[in-house]
Amino acid sequence: VVIISVTISAMLIFFIVPLTILIFIYLTNVLLLIYQRSDEVKATKDPLSEVWDSARKTVASFWDIYARIWHGYELHGVENLPEGPGILVYYHGAIPIDYLYFLSRLFLWKKRLCLSVADHFVFRLPGLKLLLEVTGVMPGTREECLSALKNGHLVSISPGGVREALFSDESYQLMWGNRKGFAQVALDAKVPIIPMYTQNVREGYRMFKERRFFRKLYESTRLPFTPPYGGLPVKFRTYIGEPIPYDPNITTDELVEKVSWLAVLNYTSCALLYMHLKPFFTKSAVQALIKKHQTIPGSIWKALMDRFDRHRK
Repeated sequence: VVIISVTISAMLIFFIVPLTILIFIYLTNVLLLIYQRSDEVKATKDPLSEVWDSARKTVASFWDIYARIWHGYELHGVENLPEGPGILVYYHGAIPIDYLYFLSRLFLWKKRLCLSVADHFVFRLPGLKLLLEVTGVMPGTREECLSALKNGHLVSISPGGVREALFSDESYQLMWGNRKGFAQVALDAKVPIIPMYTQNVREGYRMFKERRFFRKLYESTRLPFTPPYGGLPVKFRTYIGEPIPYDPNITTDELVEKVSWLAVLNYTSCALLYMHLKPFFTKSAVQALIKKHQTIPGSIWKALMDRFDRHRK
């Protein structure tokens, strides 16, 4: 009995916050199902219609309050988002709770919906269909992305996806592999790419160290069998970098490399790199990303102490 009690207590400590977040997500879907019964909503078949905005605002307000209380969440660089369409590219934490915070605050501040490209397994999760539709989550085929951009939406994607979530760690290694589709879509749609990153996201939630068995299991099934743990109230700051403008003379490979460098410059020693990369990046873009000051490897203690860092604000 003692062994079982200790084991259950340890599991609760490790997994209670991620499980709580999952429960809140399902409660959010229940709220939308209730709202769906209103006559105004029944009259429209478009889940992205403005008639859903009041429900979106309620949901966004809940998650924004949670973000403020639990992670002291801050969002910087919203002014870097274009008024029209664009592609946001971000680093994927163990769970994308920081991205959910970003979506919520963006909607509250700008009343703007950012459509999200998600892994196919997300659409297999039971009971979340309405939530995914109303928040603009899509599988992300080339046609869907181009259509969304043509309609003036922001579209976000994490090239690392679930693989990055599962197998990256406190070293914040990008795991994009050979994924270049987002760059080709940006070139085809003639829209800018905007890099985005959340400080301390790996200190908030982590995965167990990679094991060959789990890596092979994921590569064969494309399903995330490894659960995240943690949920410490570390400081989260999301930074939106300067946009990389559309350039008809750039190739897909070159555009991918630009985004890769912009994404990692936030936590490397940048002075020397900037001198070499100056022809490719504007000073303001590099400076905006340098401000992230991510400690490598990530430090949970420092991330907790960042909650008391008033200078950043």
